[in-house]
Amino acid sequence: MTSPDRAMPPLTADERATLEGWLDFYRATLIGRCDGLTDEQARDATVPPSPLTLLGLVQHMAEVERNWFRRVLLGERVPAIHDPAADPDGPDGGFDVAPGATVAAARATWEAEVARARENCAGRALEETSPFMGAGVTLRWIYSHMIAEYARHAGHADLIRERIDGVTGA
Repeated sequence: MTSPDRAMPPLTADERATLEGWLDFYRATLIGRCDGLTDEQARDATVPPSPLTLLGLVQHMAEVERNWFRRVLLGERVPAIHDPAADPDGPDGGFDVAPGATVAAARATWEAEVARARENCAGRALEETSPFMGAGVTLRWIYSHMIAEYARHAGHADLIRERIDGVTGA
């Protein structure tokens, strides 16, 4: 399993290409932290007392992609991926890892949500709004939020991976 291309975000692009470049950079950073691990290693919560795992982070980010780029951006009423009984208006879950969960399955789900997100954003202006919290939220704001969400979790993933096998990344 190899990571998606983790290209440096463009240095002299327009706003949209810059936002999309940074989002893709952090997407690739997070998913790349699972490369070369067994399912057991990816389930390992190595930074006590936190129960956070790499597998849980990938599952969570699939949920986050679904939430922002389907529920919020398009207003779709889609169930949670990992807990279909969960309130779709509640917090994004996915952190809990089922006994049979695998990195391959979580990654495939995540990749499908990322592909859907890209489709849903194509052709939409950054200033276009979607209903959110009794007001509107722009695609620009969603991109900015997603970059921050991925960057935060990529930092978590760096620490977890280093504790698993000493591998660190840039």
